[in-house]
Formats: sequence, structure tokens, C-alpha cells
Amino acid sequence: MKDLLQSYQSDGFYDEVFFPSGDVRPAYRSFINDLQAISLDELRAKQHAAERTYIARGITFNVYSEGEGVERTMPFDLLPRIVSAEEWSGIERGLIQRVRALDAFLDDVYGKKLVIKDKVVPQEIIESSSGYLKACEGIHPPRNRWVNISGIDLIRHSDGHYYVLEDNCRVPSGVSYVLENREIMKRVFPGVFERTHVCPVNTYPLRLLEMLEYLSDVPEPNVVVLTPGIYNSAYFEHSFLAQQMGVELVEGRDLVVDNGVCCMRTTRGLKQVDVIYRRVDDESLDPQVFRSDSLLGVPGLFDVYRKGRVVLANAPGTGVADDKVICAFVPDMIRYYLHEDPVLPNVPTYLCWRPQEREHVIANIEKMVVKESGQSGGYGMLVGSASTRAQQEDFIGKIRKDPRNYIAQPIMALSRVPTLIGNGLEGRHVDLRPFILFGKEPLVLSGGLTRVALCKGSLVVNSSQGGGSKDTWVLSNAEGSVDHA
Repeated sequence: MKDLLQSYQSDGFYDEVFFPSGDVRPAYRSFINDLQAISLDELRAKQHAAERTYIARGITFNVYSEGEGVERTMPFDLLPRIVSAEEWSGIERGLIQRVRALDAFLDDVYGKKLVIKDKVVPQEIIESSSGYLKACEGIHPPRNRWVNISGIDLIRHSDGHYYVLEDNCRVPSGVSYVLENREIMKRVFPGVFERTHVCPVNTYPLRLLEMLEYLSDVPEPNVVVLTPGIYNSAYFEHSFLAQQMGVELVEGRDLVVDNGVCCMRTTRGLKQVDVIYRRVDDESLDPQVFRSDSLLGVPGLFDVYRKGRVVLANAPGTGVADDKVICAFVPDMIRYYLHEDPVLPNVPTYLCWRPQEREHVIANIEKMVVKESGQSGGYGMLVGSASTRAQQEDFIGKIRKDPRNYIAQPIMALSRVPTLIGNGLEGRHVDLRPFILFGKEPLVLSGGLTRVALCKGSLVVNSSQGGGSKDTWVLSNAEGSVDHA
């Protein structure tokens, strides 16, 4: 292992583990010292043990291709991403600031609409968003909290700074992998955790349950997790979180509106439900209000919610904050609602509905990442440097036909982390999705989902596009806090 670490090349990208000189960054010194004491064969044996554990524990997700669902295990790499306490403190401040601004925006945009009247965000951009629900206008969710659970995607650029790539405020996924990755790492590297001061992540289900209960005015609320069912790509997470919180996992067919309240069918009759952690998209929640052909929701549920008789977390309508066009305005929202400068800047974004920016994107498309505003999971995206001219022309046609639906960002040099590939260590690009709970106060999980692009040179980290994950260690003290480039 020592020889592999010494021969490892960062290829000019910002490397999370090594300085350009080859010296180990402070946050990683303890782990790298332990790693040098084992052989490559031992590391590969640990990797195989981790993969077998993933299979045995049923840690899977579904990928849909040509209408068929394929169940897969999430690829997992043993070498963790480690963040110093000092560095995490800045990330945490930025995440809390951003979630507060997004929550204020949602309350405003479905209420007084001051952000529109004061011309901070254009009205046509909000109302043309697929995530904007006119039915939510005038609604005040419990405790006036819209964004109860969020996952904010961050990248680290070659300048060493973190940037926000996008927001996930509707039904963010991935926290189950954070928790399971940690359990597997404890099994594979038990001694390392005894010597390294890593913040725990296992309290997340308890904190999630406490937050959900806080949202209800019922003394001992009945909480359930609403899932679309076993064929959903994140079904493992739905069942995992329900089990960890000790609450029922239900589908739409298990719930019914009776006498103006939402109830769950049980063997003893109907039982009132007070809080629903919904993992069903907005448009599928209630066929009487949204998609009439939806079999995933509950007829009449939205009316019960509107009358304050059930909590829905996250609140319906939060999808407008996930719109990639609206994401570009979040720094302005922070200044508008909080009167502060953003702690975490956005990745520079070009909005194709603006003629000048659109023409710049088209003229430089080979240097851009072009994305559909409402897509996720790596779909509806063009990475200019990895595309053919025919693919570029196809996207140019789409942009000209529907400019509101597209944004573009310069190709960012995502940071890299050593990853076990075959018989050696190779650098692979990563991003980071921390998770934030917002009940009485925002609470950031001390860790997050580090997604890794396993294909050499790829910048696409999504699991549905062949990406994997790493455990994310946040150090709990000053160890590794000094990181001079």
C-alpha cells in the first residue's frame, strides 16, 4: 500500500488527500498512516467483504432503462472522504443559511409574493416551473416550515472552495447510504475508528423522528413513511428509515380519508395518521387535486392537509425550489431574506431564457454542462467535453425550442479522491450531498453522501449513471484542521 500511495497521481486536479507536493493533508494523516500498514491484498479483501455486506443487507436501488427496472447494489469504495472540523464548520454555516433562505422563499412565493413584487425572482420563471403548485397558494404548513428535509449538492473546485451545484428540497434521497456506509466501515476498519475522532451519523433516524413529531400539535403523533412502493428507485431507503424510526411504512392504498382526517388501515380498523413523511412526488399525492391517474397517493389527502389535520413533510410545493433555473437566484434570496452574503456560492450558471446568455452557451457548448431545469439523477444532461458534435447540435435545438427549460454551467474541475480500481489506486471525481433537518432549528448531519464517478475521467457521479459512494468522515475536534496548500 505504501508504494501505491507514493505512486498515486492527482493529475493536476484538487486532491482531497494529497497536497500538490505529495504530502498528506492533515485531516487524512491518521487514516493514511493506518492504510500504509496493510497490504494491497488485505485492502482488496476488505473491499470484497464490504461488497458482500452490501448484498447481504439488501442495500439496493432501482435503475430504469427502456421501461424495465433493474435492481442494483450501490458501488462502494473503502477509502473515505475526510473533512476537518474547521472546514465542516464553514460548510455547516453555509447550509443552514441556504436552507433558511429557501424556506423563507417558499413561504413567500405561496404567500405574499414579495420576492416577485420586489423583482428579485421573475414571476414568469416561478409560475412556469413544473414544481410550482398553484394549489399551495395561501397555505401555511405546520410550524410554518416548508423544507423539513433537504440535501444540498456541493462540489469542490480546483481553487479548493466549495460551490453549490443544486438543491434537493422535495424528496431528497441518499441518507440511508450514509448510515449504512458508516456501519460497514466500522466493521471493516474497527481499529481506525477507535483512533480517529469521527463525528457519529447514527443519530439521524432519531433526529428525523423528533423533527417530524415537532411538526405536529398532537402530544404523541402517529408518524408514517409514505412510499410509492417496492419498484421505486429509493425503496430501500424508505423501508430502512421507517424501520430505524420505528414507524409504519405505508403505500397510498394503506391510507384513506375518513371523516375529514387521514387514517391508516390496520387489522383493528382505521387509525388516525398525524404526520406523513412522504417519499411520493407532489403530483402523485392526491388524484383529486393533481394527477388524476395517480395510484400512489390518497384521494382527499390534500384537503385534509390544507385544513391542518395532517402534516406532510416535506410540504407540497417545495419542488419549485429544486428547479435548476430558480437555484441560480438563491444567492439573491439569501441577501433579500437574510440580509447576508452567501457563505457557499453557486456554481456559475447561465440561464438560457436570457438571450445573451443563451447565445453564449450555444457558442461555447463544448465547454459547458447543459441541464434540463426539472431533471435529476444525471438525466437530461450534456457534458460538452464528452459529447459528439451531433449530440451538441441536438441540445442546441432543444435550447432554442424551449430556452426556459435549460441552464448551463462551465465544466468544473471536481475534486478527486483516491479510489481502489483493480490493482491500484486511481483518482476519481466526487461531490458531496449533506443532509439538513429543519424543525425548530436547522440541524446538519455531520457527514453526508460522497458520490464518486467510478468511470475514469467521468464527472457524472449519480448512481443511476454508474457512480458509487464513499463514507464521509467529519472530524470532531481540531485534528487535521490546518490545511495549507
